[in-house]
Amino acid sequence: MIELLRRFGGKFRRYMVIGPACKLIEVIFDLLTPLVIAQMIDKGIGAHDVSAVVHYGILLAAMAVIGISFTLVCQKMAALTSQGMGTDIRGALYEHINKLSYAELDRFGTPSLITRITNDVNQVQLAVALGVRMLIRWPFLAVGSMIAALAIDLKLGMIFLICTPAIGLVFWFVMARCIPYYKQLQAKLDRIALICREGLSGARVVRAFVREGHERERFAQAADDQARVAIAVGKLSSILNPVTFLVMNLGVCAILWVGGIQVNVGELTQGQVMAFVNYMTQTLTSIVYVANLVVVFTKASASASRINEVLNCVPSITDEGNQPVALLEPSAMGNAVPVPALSLSHASFSFGAGAANAVNDVTLELPLGKTLGIIGGTGSGKSTLVSLIPRLYDAGVGSVSVMGSDVRAWPLDQLRHVVATVPQRASLVSGTIRSNLTWRDESATDEELWAALDIAQASEFVHNKPQGLDAPVEAGGKNFSGGQRQRLTI
Repeated sequence: MIELLRRFGGKFRRYMVIGPACKLIEVIFDLLTPLVIAQMIDKGIGAHDVSAVVHYGILLAAMAVIGISFTLVCQKMAALTSQGMGTDIRGALYEHINKLSYAELDRFGTPSLITRITNDVNQVQLAVALGVRMLIRWPFLAVGSMIAALAIDLKLGMIFLICTPAIGLVFWFVMARCIPYYKQLQAKLDRIALICREGLSGARVVRAFVREGHERERFAQAADDQARVAIAVGKLSSILNPVTFLVMNLGVCAILWVGGIQVNVGELTQGQVMAFVNYMTQTLTSIVYVANLVVVFTKASASASRINEVLNCVPSITDEGNQPVALLEPSAMGNAVPVPALSLSHASFSFGAGAANAVNDVTLELPLGKTLGIIGGTGSGKSTLVSLIPRLYDAGVGSVSVMGSDVRAWPLDQLRHVVATVPQRASLVSGTIRSNLTWRDESATDEELWAALDIAQASEFVHNKPQGLDAPVEAGGKNFSGGQRQRLTI
Protein backbone atom coordinates (compact mmCIF):
# COMPACT_ATOMS: atom_id res chain seq x y z
CA MET A 1 0.00 0.00 0.00
CA ILE A 2 2.86 2.37 0.86
CA GLU A 3 4.44 1.65 -2.53
CA LEU A 4 1.23 2.66 -4.32
CA LEU A 5 1.01 5.86 -2.27
CA ARG A 6 4.59 6.73 -3.18
CA ARG A 7 4.02 5.98 -6.84
CA PHE A 8 0.61 7.62 -7.34
CA GLY A 9 0.02 9.87 -4.34
CA GLY A 10 2.46 12.68 -5.20
CA LYS A 11 0.02 14.83 -7.19
CA PHE A 12 -2.60 14.46 -4.44
CA ARG A 13 -0.28 15.32 -1.56
CA ARG A 14 -1.95 18.65 -0.83
CA TYR A 15 -5.35 16.97 -0.65
CA MET A 16 -3.93 14.41 1.77
CA VAL A 17 -2.74 17.26 3.98
CA ILE A 18 -5.79 19.53 3.77
CA GLY A 19 -8.27 16.69 4.38
CA PRO A 20 -6.81 15.35 7.65
CA ALA A 21 -6.12 18.93 8.85
CA CYS A 22 -9.83 19.75 8.45
CA LYS A 23 -10.74 16.49 10.17
CA LEU A 24 -8.39 17.38 13.03
CA ILE A 25 -10.26 20.66 13.59
CA GLU A 26 -13.54 18.71 13.70
CA VAL A 27 -12.03 16.31 16.27
CA ILE A 28 -10.97 19.22 18.46
CA PHE A 29 -14.58 20.43 18.52
CA ASP A 30 -15.70 16.88 19.35
CA LEU A 31 -13.30 16.82 22.30
CA LEU A 32 -14.54 20.18 23.54
CA THR A 33 -18.23 19.23 23.27
CA PRO A 34 -18.38 17.11 26.51
CA LEU A 35 -16.78 19.98 28.45
CA VAL A 36 -19.37 22.44 27.12
CA ILE A 37 -22.16 19.99 28.01
CA ALA A 38 -20.68 19.61 31.50
CA GLN A 39 -20.77 23.40 31.95
CA MET A 40 -24.35 23.48 30.65
CA ILE A 41 -25.36 20.88 33.23
CA ASP A 42 -23.48 22.42 36.16
CA LYS A 43 -24.02 26.14 35.50
CA GLY A 44 -27.29 25.99 33.61
CA ILE A 45 -29.45 23.03 34.57
CA GLY A 46 -27.97 22.55 38.05
CA ALA A 47 -28.28 26.27 38.87
CA HIS A 48 -31.69 26.60 37.11
CA ASP A 49 -30.15 29.32 34.90
CA VAL A 50 -32.01 29.33 31.56
CA SER A 51 -29.74 31.99 30.05
CA ALA A 52 -26.69 29.77 30.70
CA VAL A 53 -28.41 26.81 29.03
CA VAL A 54 -29.23 28.97 26.00
CA HIS A 55 -25.71 30.42 25.91
CA TYR A 56 -24.03 26.99 25.93
CA GLY A 57 -26.65 25.64 23.51
CA ILE A 58 -25.78 28.37 20.98
CA LEU A 59 -22.10 27.59 21.50
CA LEU A 60 -22.73 23.90 20.79
CA ALA A 61 -24.72 24.75 17.66
CA ALA A 62 -21.92 27.03 16.40
CA MET A 63 -19.33 24.32 17.07
CA ALA A 64 -21.48 21.80 15.18
CA VAL A 65 -21.84 24.08 12.14
CA ILE A 66 -18.10 24.80 12.03
CA GLY A 67 -17.31 21.10 12.49
CA ILE A 68 -19.66 20.09 9.67
CA SER A 69 -18.12 22.72 7.38
CA PHE A 70 -14.64 21.32 7.93
CA THR A 71 -16.02 17.78 7.51
CA LEU A 72 -17.43 18.65 4.09
CA VAL A 73 -14.05 20.01 3.00
CA CYS A 74 -12.41 16.81 4.23
CA GLN A 75 -14.95 14.69 2.36
CA LYS A 76 -14.16 16.51 -0.88
CA MET A 77 -10.42 16.08 -0.36
CA ALA A 78 -10.95 12.36 0.28
CA ALA A 79 -13.04 12.00 -2.88
CA LEU A 80 -10.51 13.85 -5.02
CA THR A 81 -7.64 11.77 -3.64
CA SER A 82 -9.25 8.33 -3.76
CA GLN A 83 -10.95 8.71 -7.14
CA GLY A 84 -7.90 10.40 -8.65
CA MET A 85 -5.51 7.74 -7.40
CA GLY A 86 -7.89 4.96 -8.44
CA THR A 87 -8.10 6.38 -11.96
CA ASP A 88 -4.32 6.73 -12.19
CA ILE A 89 -3.72 3.20 -10.86
CA ARG A 90 -6.20 1.72 -13.35
CA GLY A 91 -4.60 3.67 -16.19
CA ALA A 92 -1.11 2.58 -15.19
CA LEU A 93 -2.23 -1.03 -14.79
CA TYR A 94 -3.92 -1.09 -18.19
CA GLU A 95 -0.92 0.55 -19.87
CA HIS A 96 1.52 -1.83 -18.19
CA ILE A 97 -0.57 -4.91 -18.98
CA ASN A 98 -0.44 -3.93 -22.65
CA LYS A 99 3.36 -3.88 -22.43
CA LEU A 100 3.56 -7.42 -21.06
CA SER A 101 4.48 -10.23 -23.40
CA TYR A 102 2.37 -13.33 -23.92
CA ALA A 103 4.50 -15.17 -21.34
CA GLU A 104 3.54 -12.75 -18.54
CA LEU A 105 -0.09 -12.64 -19.65
CA ASP A 106 -0.19 -16.44 -19.56
CA ARG A 107 1.30 -16.42 -16.07
CA PHE A 108 -1.23 -13.99 -14.57
CA GLY A 109 -4.26 -15.07 -16.57
CA THR A 110 -6.88 -12.74 -18.03
CA PRO A 111 -9.53 -13.25 -15.29
CA SER A 112 -7.00 -12.43 -12.56
CA LEU A 113 -5.87 -9.27 -14.38
CA ILE A 114 -9.50 -8.15 -14.75
CA THR A 115 -10.11 -8.71 -11.02
CA ARG A 116 -6.98 -6.74 -10.14
CA ILE A 117 -7.87 -3.78 -12.34
CA THR A 118 -11.44 -3.65 -10.97
CA ASN A 119 -12.00 -5.18 -7.53
CA ASP A 120 -8.48 -4.72 -6.18
CA VAL A 121 -8.30 -1.09 -7.26
CA ASN A 122 -11.72 -0.51 -5.64
CA GLN A 123 -10.36 -1.86 -2.33
CA VAL A 124 -7.38 0.51 -2.55
CA GLN A 125 -9.68 3.44 -3.37
CA LEU A 126 -11.82 2.69 -0.32
CA ALA A 127 -8.76 2.52 1.91
CA VAL A 128 -7.42 5.83 0.59
CA ALA A 129 -10.78 7.56 1.09
CA LEU A 130 -11.12 6.27 4.66
CA GLY A 131 -7.46 7.07 5.31
CA VAL A 132 -7.97 10.74 4.44
CA ARG A 133 -11.30 10.96 6.28
CA MET A 134 -10.89 8.71 9.29
CA LEU A 135 -7.28 7.71 9.86
CA ILE A 136 -6.52 10.80 11.93
CA ARG A 137 -9.99 11.17 13.43
CA TRP A 138 -10.47 7.99 15.43
CA PRO A 139 -6.94 7.53 16.87
CA PHE A 140 -6.73 11.23 17.79
CA LEU A 141 -10.24 11.17 19.25
CA ALA A 142 -9.44 8.06 21.31
CA VAL A 143 -6.19 9.47 22.71
CA GLY A 144 -7.65 12.95 23.21
CA SER A 145 -10.73 11.59 25.01
CA MET A 146 -8.54 9.48 27.29
CA ILE A 147 -6.31 12.43 28.19
CA ALA A 148 -9.32 14.69 28.80
CA ALA A 149 -10.98 12.04 30.98
CA LEU A 150 -7.84 11.49 33.05
CA ALA A 151 -7.58 15.26 33.51
CA ILE A 152 -11.09 15.28 35.03
CA ASP A 153 -10.48 12.50 37.56
CA LEU A 154 -7.59 10.06 37.87
CA LYS A 155 -9.58 7.52 39.88
CA LEU A 156 -12.24 7.13 37.20
CA GLY A 157 -9.44 7.09 34.64
CA MET A 158 -8.38 3.70 35.97
CA ILE A 159 -11.55 2.31 34.36
CA PHE A 160 -10.12 3.42 31.01
CA LEU A 161 -6.88 1.61 31.68
CA ILE A 162 -8.82 -1.60 32.26
CA CYS A 163 -11.33 -1.35 29.39
CA THR A 164 -8.92 -0.23 26.67
CA PRO A 165 -6.48 -3.21 26.90
CA ALA A 166 -9.47 -5.58 27.08
CA ILE A 167 -10.80 -4.25 23.77
CA GLY A 168 -7.28 -4.26 22.30
CA LEU A 169 -6.90 -7.94 23.21
CA VAL A 170 -10.17 -8.84 21.46
CA PHE A 171 -9.12 -6.79 18.47
CA TRP A 172 -5.74 -8.55 18.20
CA PHE A 173 -7.36 -11.98 18.57
CA VAL A 174 -9.79 -11.33 15.71
CA MET A 175 -7.39 -9.59 13.32
CA ALA A 176 -4.66 -12.22 13.67
CA ARG A 177 -7.12 -14.81 12.36
CA CYS A 178 -8.87 -12.64 9.76
CA ILE A 179 -5.86 -11.37 7.82
CA PRO A 180 -4.98 -14.71 6.11
CA TYR A 181 -8.56 -15.05 4.91
CA TYR A 182 -8.52 -11.78 2.95
CA LYS A 183 -5.85 -13.01 0.53
CA GLN A 184 -7.82 -16.22 0.07
CA LEU A 185 -10.92 -14.17 -0.76
CA GLN A 186 -9.18 -12.41 -3.65
CA ALA A 187 -7.96 -15.74 -5.04
CA LYS A 188 -11.52 -17.12 -4.83
CA LEU A 189 -12.77 -14.06 -6.74
CA ASP A 190 -10.18 -14.78 -9.44
CA ARG A 191 -11.59 -18.31 -9.75
CA ILE A 192 -15.17 -17.00 -10.08
CA ALA A 193 -14.04 -14.50 -12.73
CA LEU A 194 -12.30 -17.30 -14.66
CA ILE A 195 -15.41 -19.52 -14.68
CA CYS A 196 -17.66 -16.57 -15.64
CA ARG A 197 -15.39 -15.64 -18.52
CA GLU A 198 -15.14 -19.21 -19.80
CA GLY A 199 -18.88 -19.82 -19.47
CA LEU A 200 -19.99 -16.58 -21.09
CA SER A 201 -17.41 -16.41 -23.88
CA GLY A 202 -18.02 -20.06 -24.72
CA ALA A 203 -21.81 -19.94 -24.33
CA ARG A 204 -22.40 -21.36 -27.81
CA VAL A 205 -20.15 -24.35 -27.21
CA VAL A 206 -21.70 -24.94 -23.78
CA ARG A 207 -25.20 -25.02 -25.29
CA ALA A 208 -24.13 -27.07 -28.30
CA PHE A 209 -22.90 -29.81 -25.98
CA VAL A 210 -25.74 -29.35 -23.48
CA ARG A 211 -23.31 -28.59 -20.66
CA GLU A 212 -25.33 -25.85 -18.96
CA GLY A 213 -25.81 -28.00 -15.87
CA HIS A 214 -22.11 -28.72 -15.61
CA GLU A 215 -21.25 -25.02 -15.91
CA ARG A 216 -23.84 -24.13 -13.26
CA GLU A 217 -22.27 -26.70 -10.93
CA ARG A 218 -18.78 -25.28 -11.56
CA PHE A 219 -19.95 -21.76 -10.85
CA ALA A 220 -21.94 -22.83 -7.78
CA GLN A 221 -18.92 -24.67 -6.38
CA ALA A 222 -16.64 -21.66 -6.90
CA ALA A 223 -19.25 -19.30 -5.42
CA ASP A 224 -19.72 -21.63 -2.43
CA ASP A 225 -15.95 -21.76 -1.87
CA GLN A 226 -15.80 -17.97 -1.87
CA ALA A 227 -18.87 -17.78 0.37
CA ARG A 228 -17.33 -20.19 2.90
CA VAL A 229 -14.25 -18.02 3.25
CA ALA A 230 -16.36 -14.83 3.43
CA ILE A 231 -18.61 -16.40 6.09
CA ALA A 232 -15.57 -17.50 8.10
CA VAL A 233 -14.24 -13.94 8.01
CA GLY A 234 -17.70 -12.58 8.82
CA LYS A 235 -18.04 -14.83 11.86
CA LEU A 236 -14.69 -13.70 13.21
CA SER A 237 -15.39 -10.03 12.46
CA SER A 238 -18.83 -10.26 14.04
CA ILE A 239 -17.15 -10.83 17.41
CA LEU A 240 -15.62 -7.35 17.37
CA ASN A 241 -18.62 -5.06 17.73
CA PRO A 242 -20.64 -7.03 20.36
CA VAL A 243 -17.61 -7.63 22.59
CA THR A 244 -16.27 -4.09 22.33
CA PHE A 245 -19.68 -2.55 23.00
CA LEU A 246 -20.16 -4.95 25.93
CA VAL A 247 -16.86 -3.80 27.41
CA MET A 248 -17.78 -0.17 26.71
CA ASN A 249 -21.20 -0.43 28.36
CA LEU A 250 -19.73 -2.22 31.37
CA GLY A 251 -17.20 0.61 31.61
CA VAL A 252 -19.99 3.20 31.46
CA CYS A 253 -21.84 1.37 34.23
CA ALA A 254 -18.68 1.36 36.34
CA ILE A 255 -18.20 5.10 35.72
CA LEU A 256 -21.78 5.87 36.72
CA TRP A 257 -21.43 3.71 39.83
CA VAL A 258 -18.11 5.16 41.00
CA GLY A 259 -18.93 8.65 39.72
CA GLY A 260 -22.28 8.64 41.52
CA ILE A 261 -20.53 7.94 44.82
CA GLN A 262 -18.04 10.76 44.19
CA VAL A 263 -20.89 13.16 43.35
CA ASN A 264 -22.56 12.31 46.65
CA VAL A 265 -19.41 13.14 48.60
CA GLY A 266 -18.81 16.31 46.57
CA GLU A 267 -15.62 15.22 44.79
CA LEU A 268 -17.20 15.51 41.32
CA THR A 269 -20.09 17.37 39.77
CA GLN A 270 -22.86 15.79 37.71
CA GLY A 271 -21.60 17.55 34.62
CA GLN A 272 -18.12 16.10 35.10
CA VAL A 273 -19.53 12.59 35.39
CA MET A 274 -21.50 13.07 32.17
CA ALA A 275 -18.39 14.44 30.47
CA PHE A 276 -16.48 11.40 31.66
CA VAL A 277 -19.17 9.08 30.26
CA ASN A 278 -19.00 10.92 26.92
CA TYR A 279 -15.23 10.61 26.82
CA MET A 280 -15.45 6.94 27.72
CA THR A 281 -17.95 6.38 24.91
CA GLN A 282 -15.84 8.34 22.43
CA THR A 283 -12.70 6.41 23.35
CA LEU A 284 -14.13 2.94 23.07
CA THR A 285 -16.21 3.80 19.99
CA SER A 286 -13.03 5.12 18.39
CA ILE A 287 -11.28 1.83 19.13
CA VAL A 288 -14.13 -0.03 17.41
CA TYR A 289 -13.84 2.18 14.34
CA VAL A 290 -10.06 1.80 14.35
CA ALA A 291 -10.63 -1.96 14.28
CA ASN A 292 -12.90 -1.57 11.27
CA LEU A 293 -10.30 0.65 9.60
CA VAL A 294 -7.68 -2.03 10.12
CA VAL A 295 -9.98 -4.55 8.44
CA VAL A 296 -10.34 -2.22 5.42
CA PHE A 297 -6.61 -1.51 5.31
CA THR A 298 -5.82 -5.22 5.58
CA LYS A 299 -8.02 -5.96 2.58
CA ALA A 300 -6.47 -3.02 0.74
CA SER A 301 -2.97 -4.25 1.59
CA ALA A 302 -3.73 -7.65 0.07
CA SER A 303 -5.15 -5.94 -3.03
CA ALA A 304 -2.23 -3.51 -3.23
CA SER A 305 0.27 -6.38 -3.21
CA ARG A 306 -1.59 -7.97 -6.13
CA ILE A 307 -1.56 -4.66 -8.02
CA ASN A 308 2.13 -4.13 -7.32
CA GLU A 309 2.85 -7.68 -8.49
CA VAL A 310 1.58 -6.68 -11.93
CA LEU A 311 3.15 -3.20 -11.98
CA ASN A 312 6.53 -4.59 -10.88
CA CYS A 313 6.46 -7.38 -13.45
CA VAL A 314 9.20 -6.61 -15.96
CA PRO A 315 8.17 -7.48 -19.54
CA SER A 316 10.39 -10.22 -20.89
CA ILE A 317 10.15 -8.73 -24.40
CA THR A 318 11.28 -5.11 -24.82
CA ASP A 319 12.81 -3.04 -27.62
CA GLU A 320 14.63 -0.52 -25.44
CA GLY A 321 17.63 0.88 -27.29
CA ASN A 322 16.72 -0.76 -30.61
CA GLN A 323 17.22 1.45 -33.66
CA PRO A 324 14.91 1.33 -36.72
CA VAL A 325 16.02 -1.29 -39.24
CA ALA A 326 16.83 0.10 -42.69
CA LEU A 327 14.77 -1.70 -45.34
CA LEU A 328 15.63 -1.56 -49.06
CA GLU A 329 12.93 -1.38 -51.69
CA PRO A 330 13.07 -4.32 -54.14
CA SER A 331 13.95 -1.92 -56.99
CA ALA A 332 16.94 -0.61 -55.04
CA MET A 333 18.46 -4.00 -54.30
CA GLY A 334 20.14 -4.30 -57.71
CA ASN A 335 22.90 -6.89 -57.65
CA ALA A 336 23.05 -7.00 -53.85
CA VAL A 337 23.09 -10.41 -52.22
CA PRO A 338 19.44 -11.28 -51.59
CA VAL A 339 18.44 -11.22 -47.96
CA PRO A 340 15.98 -13.90 -46.83
CA ALA A 341 12.60 -12.57 -45.75
CA LEU A 342 12.58 -14.99 -42.82
CA SER A 343 15.15 -17.31 -41.29
CA LEU A 344 15.26 -19.41 -38.13
CA SER A 345 18.46 -20.92 -36.80
CA HIS A 346 18.08 -23.79 -34.32
CA ALA A 347 15.12 -22.00 -32.70
CA SER A 348 13.48 -23.66 -29.71
CA PHE A 349 10.79 -22.48 -27.33
CA SER A 350 9.00 -23.90 -24.29
CA PHE A 351 6.17 -22.60 -22.12
CA GLY A 352 7.90 -22.24 -18.77
CA ALA A 353 11.03 -23.68 -17.23
CA GLY A 354 11.17 -27.46 -17.29
CA ALA A 355 8.35 -27.80 -19.84
CA ALA A 356 8.84 -29.75 -23.04
CA ASN A 357 9.72 -27.71 -26.10
CA ALA A 358 6.70 -26.60 -28.13
CA VAL A 359 9.12 -25.60 -30.90
CA ASN A 360 12.29 -27.67 -31.03
CA ASP A 361 15.48 -26.89 -33.00
CA VAL A 362 13.83 -25.39 -36.09
CA THR A 363 16.08 -24.15 -38.87
CA LEU A 364 14.61 -22.71 -42.08
CA GLU A 365 15.10 -19.93 -44.62
CA LEU A 366 12.37 -18.27 -46.68
CA PRO A 367 13.52 -16.11 -49.63
CA LEU A 368 11.73 -12.93 -50.62
CA GLY A 369 8.59 -13.51 -52.67
CA LYS A 370 8.31 -17.19 -51.73
CA THR A 371 5.60 -18.98 -49.79
CA LEU A 372 6.02 -21.52 -47.01
CA GLY A 373 3.29 -23.72 -45.60
CA ILE A 374 3.77 -25.51 -42.30
CA ILE A 375 1.63 -28.55 -41.59
CA GLY A 376 1.37 -30.71 -38.52
CA GLY A 377 -0.99 -32.27 -36.04
CA THR A 378 -2.85 -30.44 -33.32
CA GLY A 379 -0.42 -29.26 -30.65
CA SER A 380 2.63 -29.70 -32.85
CA GLY A 381 3.65 -26.04 -32.34
CA LYS A 382 2.59 -24.43 -35.63
CA SER A 383 0.96 -21.37 -34.00
CA THR A 384 3.78 -21.08 -31.48
CA LEU A 385 6.35 -21.11 -34.28
CA VAL A 386 4.51 -18.29 -36.07
CA SER A 387 4.30 -16.32 -32.79
CA LEU A 388 8.11 -16.18 -32.67
CA ILE A 389 8.26 -14.10 -35.88
CA PRO A 390 6.62 -10.87 -34.54
CA ARG A 391 8.15 -11.55 -31.06
CA LEU A 392 4.91 -12.41 -29.34
CA TYR A 393 7.23 -14.92 -27.68
CA ASP A 394 11.04 -14.97 -27.69
CA ALA A 395 12.89 -18.10 -28.70
CA GLY A 396 14.59 -19.64 -25.69
CA VAL A 397 17.37 -21.08 -27.81
CA GLY A 398 18.53 -20.07 -31.27
CA SER A 399 17.48 -17.04 -33.28
CA VAL A 400 14.70 -15.70 -35.51
CA SER A 401 15.51 -13.12 -38.20
CA VAL A 402 13.30 -10.98 -40.44
CA MET A 403 14.85 -9.30 -43.49
CA GLY A 404 18.28 -10.32 -42.28
CA SER A 405 18.00 -8.72 -38.83
CA ASP A 406 17.38 -10.63 -35.59
CA VAL A 407 13.89 -9.86 -34.32
CA ARG A 408 15.40 -8.87 -30.95
CA ALA A 409 17.12 -5.96 -32.70
CA TRP A 410 13.92 -4.56 -34.24
CA PRO A 411 11.79 -1.86 -32.63
CA LEU A 412 8.56 -3.72 -31.85
CA ASP A 413 6.38 -1.16 -33.66
CA GLN A 414 8.39 -1.51 -36.87
CA LEU A 415 8.66 -5.30 -36.67
CA ARG A 416 4.94 -5.77 -36.13
CA HIS A 417 4.18 -3.39 -38.96
CA VAL A 418 6.41 -5.35 -41.33
CA VAL A 419 5.06 -8.73 -40.21
CA ALA A 420 1.35 -9.04 -40.99
CA THR A 421 -0.35 -11.43 -38.56
CA VAL A 422 -3.76 -13.04 -38.69
CA PRO A 423 -4.48 -14.70 -35.34
CA GLN A 424 -5.78 -18.23 -35.12
CA ARG A 425 -8.89 -16.97 -33.33
CA ALA A 426 -10.55 -14.14 -35.27
CA SER A 427 -10.91 -11.08 -33.07
CA LEU A 428 -12.90 -7.92 -33.74
CA VAL A 429 -13.58 -5.02 -31.40
CA SER A 430 -16.71 -2.93 -30.94
CA GLY A 431 -16.99 -0.04 -33.37
CA THR A 432 -17.46 -0.20 -37.14
CA ILE A 433 -16.03 -2.27 -39.98
CA ARG A 434 -13.93 0.76 -40.95
CA SER A 435 -12.51 1.23 -37.43
CA ASN A 436 -11.50 -2.44 -37.34
CA LEU A 437 -9.89 -2.42 -40.79
CA THR A 438 -7.84 0.72 -40.08
CA TRP A 439 -6.09 -0.77 -37.04
CA ARG A 440 -3.04 -1.40 -39.22
CA ASP A 441 -3.13 1.88 -41.15
CA GLU A 442 -5.31 4.70 -39.78
CA SER A 443 -4.82 6.75 -42.96
CA ALA A 444 -6.08 4.02 -45.32
CA THR A 445 -8.48 5.32 -47.98
CA ASP A 446 -11.82 3.76 -48.85
CA GLU A 447 -10.33 2.44 -52.10
CA GLU A 448 -7.57 0.67 -50.16
CA LEU A 449 -10.08 -0.77 -47.70
CA TRP A 450 -12.30 -2.13 -50.48
CA ALA A 451 -9.23 -3.57 -52.23
CA ALA A 452 -8.28 -5.38 -49.02
CA LEU A 453 -11.85 -6.64 -48.64
CA ASP A 454 -11.77 -7.97 -52.20
CA ILE A 455 -8.54 -9.88 -51.52
CA ALA A 456 -10.01 -11.34 -48.31
CA GLN A 457 -13.25 -12.22 -50.18
CA ALA A 458 -15.22 -10.10 -47.70
CA SER A 459 -16.42 -7.29 -49.94
CA GLU A 460 -19.70 -9.02 -50.90
CA PHE A 461 -21.22 -9.18 -47.41
CA VAL A 462 -19.87 -5.70 -46.53
CA HIS A 463 -21.54 -4.30 -49.69
CA ASN A 464 -24.79 -5.91 -48.54
CA LYS A 465 -24.69 -3.93 -45.30
CA PRO A 466 -26.80 -0.73 -45.62
CA GLN A 467 -24.03 1.28 -43.96
CA GLY A 468 -21.18 -0.43 -45.80
CA LEU A 469 -17.83 0.29 -44.15
CA ASP A 470 -19.59 2.16 -41.37
CA ALA A 471 -21.74 -0.85 -40.39
CA PRO A 472 -21.55 -1.43 -36.62
CA VAL A 473 -19.45 -4.20 -35.09
CA GLU A 474 -20.52 -5.51 -31.71
CA ALA A 475 -18.04 -6.55 -29.03
CA GLY A 476 -16.09 -9.55 -30.31
CA GLY A 477 -17.84 -9.28 -33.68
CA LYS A 478 -20.82 -11.25 -32.38
CA ASN A 479 -23.08 -9.81 -35.11
CA PHE A 480 -20.99 -11.57 -37.79
CA SER A 481 -20.61 -15.24 -38.57
CA GLY A 482 -17.36 -17.04 -37.79
CA GLY A 483 -16.30 -17.00 -41.44
CA GLN A 484 -17.11 -13.31 -41.81
CA ARG A 485 -15.03 -12.51 -38.72
CA GLN A 486 -12.12 -14.49 -40.15
CA ARG A 487 -12.26 -12.69 -43.50
CA LEU A 488 -12.46 -9.25 -41.86
CA THR A 489 -9.50 -10.21 -39.69
CA ILE A 490 -7.54 -11.19 -42.80
